[in-house]
Amino acid sequence: MLKFIYVVVAGYGLLVVFVYLMQGRMLYLPNMPGRTLTMTPIDVGMDFEDVSIETTDGVTLHGWFIAGQSSRVLLFFHGNAGNISHRLDSIRQFRNLGLSVLIIDYRGYGQSGGKTTESGLYRDADAAWRHLVEDRGLSASDVILFGRSLGASVAARLAAQHRPLALIVESSFSSIPDIAQELYPWLPARWMSRYSHATRDYVRDVHSPLLVVHSRDDDIIPFHHGEAIFASANEPRTLLALRGTHNDAFLRDESTYIEGLRTFLTGLSALALAP
Repeated sequence: MLKFIYVVVAGYGLLVVFVYLMQGRMLYLPNMPGRTLTMTPIDVGMDFEDVSIETTDGVTLHGWFIAGQSSRVLLFFHGNAGNISHRLDSIRQFRNLGLSVLIIDYRGYGQSGGKTTESGLYRDADAAWRHLVEDRGLSASDVILFGRSLGASVAARLAAQHRPLALIVESSFSSIPDIAQELYPWLPARWMSRYSHATRDYVRDVHSPLLVVHSRDDDIIPFHHGEAIFASANEPRTLLALRGTHNDAFLRDESTYIEGLRTFLTGLSALALAP
C-alpha cells in the first residue's frame, strides 16, 4: 500500500512539474489553427493597408489597418489562438459600425516576429498605441481599445496607462490564476501560475467608458468572470450579455451584439458633448 501511495504522489508531482513548465504552450496557441494568413480583408470586400510596427525591444509586428467612415479607430487585440486572418467577421462588424480598425498579431503569431511572452504582449500593445497616436497622429480620444478573451487583458492594461475614448472587453477571464484554478481544480493552479493577464485588476485603473461583453453560455470562460470584471470597473460601465459559446456568441447572437455596440458607441458621442 505504501508503495502504491509513493507511486501516486510521485506521479502527481511529475504532473505538477510538467504543467508548470508547459504553461506557456498551453496558454499561447499561435499554431492553432496556424500562423499562415488564410485570407485578407480584400477577400471579404474590404480595402486594407499592411502595417509593420516596431516594438521597443526590436520585434517587428504585422497588422492591418482597415479604414472606416469615421475618425474613430478601434485597436483590436485578439485571443490566444490563430492570427488576424481569423478575425475578419469581427473586423466586418466594426467597420459596418463606421469604425476604422487596426488589428495586430502579437509577437510569435501570424507574420509577426519574436517569441510570445506576457510582458512581450504588453510591449506589442504599447507599440500599436504609439503607431496610432504618433505615426498616424490620432488623438487618444479617437481610439477605442478592444480585446477579446486573452486580448482583453492586453487592452485593459493599455487603457489603464492611457485615456482612450473607450474600452471594450469581450469574453474575458478575470485573471489567469482564477480561470486556471477553475479549469484544473485537481491542481494547485493558482499557486503554480506564472502568468497574470489580470483583466479585473487592470480595469480598476481605467477611467474611460467601459463595455463588458460576455455570453451567459460561454463554455470556456464562465459568465461570472465578466460579472467580476464589471464589478471591479469604474463608471461609466455597461454589461452586455449574449447567448452562444465562447467562440461564436458575437455571431450567433449578432443582432444583440451589434445593437449593444451601437448603443455604446452612440453613448460615447453623448458623453463627448456633455458639459
